[in-house]
Amino acid sequence: MPKVAKSLSALEIKRLKHPGKGRNYTVAVGGVAGLMLQITPSGAKSWLLRTKVGMKRREFGLGGYPEIALATARDRARDLKEKIRDGIDPIQERKEKKAALIAAQRRGLTFSEAVDKYLRAKLDQYKNAKHRQQWRNTLLTYAVPELGSMLVQEITPQDVLRVLQPIWIDKTETASRVRGRIEAVLSWATVSGHRTGDNPARWAGNLKELLPAPSKVAKEGHHPALQIDDVQRWLASAREMDGIGRYALEFALLTATRSQEVRGAKWDEIDLDKGIWIIPAQRMKKEREHRVPLSSGALALLSNVPRFEGSDLVFPAPRGGKLSDMALSAAMKRLHEADLKKTGVGFVDRVSARPAVPHGLRSTFRDWVAERTSFPGDMAEVALAHKVSNSVEAAYRRGDMIEKRRLMMQAWSDFVNGEAAGDNILEFKGGA
Repeated sequence: MPKVAKSLSALEIKRLKHPGKGRNYTVAVGGVAGLMLQITPSGAKSWLLRTKVGMKRREFGLGGYPEIALATARDRARDLKEKIRDGIDPIQERKEKKAALIAAQRRGLTFSEAVDKYLRAKLDQYKNAKHRQQWRNTLLTYAVPELGSMLVQEITPQDVLRVLQPIWIDKTETASRVRGRIEAVLSWATVSGHRTGDNPARWAGNLKELLPAPSKVAKEGHHPALQIDDVQRWLASAREMDGIGRYALEFALLTATRSQEVRGAKWDEIDLDKGIWIIPAQRMKKEREHRVPLSSGALALLSNVPRFEGSDLVFPAPRGGKLSDMALSAAMKRLHEADLKKTGVGFVDRVSARPAVPHGLRSTFRDWVAERTSFPGDMAEVALAHKVSNSVEAAYRRGDMIEKRRLMMQAWSDFVNGEAAGDNILEFKGGA
C-alpha cells in the first residue's frame, strides 16, 4: 500500500520553507491523498492535487497560500476527487465552462446596444418624427442610465424596478411608457437570440405584482409641491448639498422651468449681460422658443456654477452628458429625508402629504403668485410656458411680457432668498 502522508497542521504549513536549492519544492500535507504544498525558491506557496483521471496522472492547481487556507484546500481537493469518481474530468469540465463563457460573451449584448439596434430596426414604422424622438429620449433619459451597461440576458424585474420606481408615482404616464418601451427592446433581444426566458419588463403577472396600477396612481393628481412656507428652509438645505445637482435644483426653483429644460441648459443659450435665458423651441414641451428673465439670484447662482472644459452644458453630469431626471429626483428625496430626520417634518405637499418632487417646484411658484402677490395669473402662466387664453396668447406671441415677467421673477428670487418684499408682494401674518 502507498505510504499515507502525515496530516500537517495549519501552523506546520506556515513554517514550511524551501530547502534553499533546486527548483520548486513540494510537500505532501495529508488529509487528502495527493494534496501537496508547492514552494518556489522565492518562498511563494501554492496548493496542488496530484491524482489519476482515468488512466492519466493529472495535476490540479487549487490556489495560492495563504489566500487559500489549509482547510479550504482540503475541501477543494475532496470535491475534485469526488467528481473524478463520478466520471467527470475536471480539466475538460473547466475547458467546457470557459468555452461556454466565451460563447455567451460573444452573444452578449448590453441594453444600450440593444436600444440602438432596436431603434434602427423599428423606428421607421413610426411616421411621426416627434413620436420617434420621444421613443429615443425616454429610453436614453430613464432606462439607459440604470440598465445601459448590463447584458440583456442578465436584466431582472428588480433591475427594471430601479428604473421605474423613482418616477412611477410622480410621472406615471411617462413611467408606463418607459416600461412598455423597455419591454419592447427586451422582446426584440429575445427574438434576436441575445436573451432567453420571461421578459422582466412584462406587466401582467410580473411588475403588476410589484407596482400600483397606473390608473390608481394617476388619481392622486398633481406633482407633489413644496409648500410656500417651506421654500426658504428647503433652499438653505439644498445649498448645504454637494454636487452639480443642487445648482440645477436651485436654478429650476428660481426660473420656474421644467427639469428637462434645466438639465439641457447650455451656456450659449444664456446672456449674462442682458440677464436672459433663451430656450430653443426644440427643447420646449410646446415646441416654441421660451425666454426666461434671469433674476439677481439666478445670475448669482450662474456665476458660482463650476464650468467644465469640453462641456457646453450648464449642469453636466459628473461623468459627462446631461444630468438624468432621476438624479434630480434622488436629490429632492435626500433633502426630504434629511429634513425629516432633523426636524421630523420633511418637505411634503400640503394636500397629498407626499414628498415634494422637482416638477412640483413650478407649482410652488404658481401658488406663490396666486396667494402672496398681485401679479396677474396669466403672466405666471406665460412664465411657466403653459397654454393661456387666446388674448394673452396673442400678446405673448408679440412680446411675451419679458420685462413685466422680469419684475415677477425678481420678486420670486427675493422671496425664496428671504429678502425684502417688493411692491407687488402681499404681506401675510401667519400661514399660507
